[in-house]
Amino acid sequence: MNAVTEGHPEWQRLSARVVWVDVVVSILSLLPGAIAICVVGLDPSSGVLWPLAFIAVVGVVGAVGDILRWAFTSFRITDHDIERRTGLFVRRHRAIRRERVRSVDTAAKLRHRLSGLRVVTIGAGQQTGAGESALVLDALSAADAERLQQRLLATRSPSAGSDAAVAAEPEETGQAEAAAKVLATFQPSWVWYNMFSIWAYLMAAGLLWGAYWLVSSFGVDPVGIIARVVDWEAIGWPGAVLIGLVAVGVFGAISMGVKFVLDYGRFELSRVRSGDAAYLRTRRGLLSTREVNRDEARVRGMSIGEPLLWRWMGMADTNLITTGLNVWDPAAPSAILPRGPVRVARRVAGDIFGDHDPLAAPLTSHPPAALRRRLWWATAIGVTPALALTLPALHGAVPGWLPWATLGILPFALAGAWIANRALGHTVAGPYVVVRAGLLSRTTSALRRDAVSTVAVRQSVLQRRLGLSTVSAMTAAGWWAYEAADVRASDAVALAAASAPGLIDEFMVPRTPPHQG
Repeated sequence: MNAVTEGHPEWQRLSARVVWVDVVVSILSLLPGAIAICVVGLDPSSGVLWPLAFIAVVGVVGAVGDILRWAFTSFRITDHDIERRTGLFVRRHRAIRRERVRSVDTAAKLRHRLSGLRVVTIGAGQQTGAGESALVLDALSAADAERLQQRLLATRSPSAGSDAAVAAEPEETGQAEAAAKVLATFQPSWVWYNMFSIWAYLMAAGLLWGAYWLVSSFGVDPVGIIARVVDWEAIGWPGAVLIGLVAVGVFGAISMGVKFVLDYGRFELSRVRSGDAAYLRTRRGLLSTREVNRDEARVRGMSIGEPLLWRWMGMADTNLITTGLNVWDPAAPSAILPRGPVRVARRVAGDIFGDHDPLAAPLTSHPPAALRRRLWWATAIGVTPALALTLPALHGAVPGWLPWATLGILPFALAGAWIANRALGHTVAGPYVVVRAGLLSRTTSALRRDAVSTVAVRQSVLQRRLGLSTVSAMTAAGWWAYEAADVRASDAVALAAASAPGLIDEFMVPRTPPHQG
């Protein structure tokens, strides 16, 4: 990074290597089309070349856009702010206060790693719904990215001078590495937990479709080759469909496993201390890498979700409840572990929480009325389609068997009601309120009580008749609201008061003991 003049930091550019990387990307995007025309000898006017033309256009346009962005982007780090100027036709100047920085993440695709570049993403608690975004520097040299990350993560107050921060970088980096405590590392058995899902078929369909168009562009007919190898008439349509589903499923599962290894290979979760700050850091990736640092001072809790279909495998998703991270981000920055064994998730939760792990606390079960409410809804869902189709069936508008067939929904709905009821639970464990709920994913969430900004107690008409209430604890982190659904109405206010100490105490009226005559 360029030198910094005291009081007047210089504006700096992104790494010039970005330009050379984009030149190489442009050449590589043109290469398949050139091979098809010059080597294979395909006619340039042939319609089969459009996939290769699309690849070339996307590669060249993307590279030109990156070069223009490099030419018109500059940034600087002052004692108080991080500033960035960018834009060709519309110039934008954005500044973030350094004390508001909540995360400094680095990522590198394969082309970045080969050229020694890193993409730095600086998060400051932005809200996607409000149209805000993180400040991205794409890209810096690996050394500059590491120094910038250490410099910003070491910022604990706006009074820290920039020169002092730069001077302390090498020492702080070494101390951070020495103070890192590894909590979890990649295990090959985790691949099994990430191979089987509906996404396997979607991934297989996408890969096979792309492969078909690619080889077709070179004059190869993959469908004809398969037709000559396999005697489909002898197998018949049922056998062909079965073979196709199995083959695509196996190919998709293997592809999902390979993708997981590439995405999470060399995964490491560690607790890193830098000065008076502590971070939960994840590093992952074989070809493309990503590092995310989560400030523990902004962590408000943790949740462990157990998907219904894979609960028999002991599978779990582990996420932090924290401010400053977008829960809708496809990269899932709040996930501190990849999908894997629930025992690992609970062990890591114990390491993070310490001796008093709220996720291990026994939960209070919900009253039988909670099951009755779910059975009411399940019955309504299972019977309503049959009732709606009865009159059309009597008039011959739909087949007479259709209303009876829709009743097949009822057993599954009732089973879902029973499963959802078994998932219910809540408790107050020390400084945390713990809630558990969910049908498709049984999620147990532990939220710090001092992070609860709002509590709400509500009742529907059916809940009122059954003597139930739903208590919601709201916070500026994670999914914003964590609910204890269908607790006893007589216990709801007490649970709300315990979830947010002191928040509603002044509005509570003490119970008056009955008059003794």
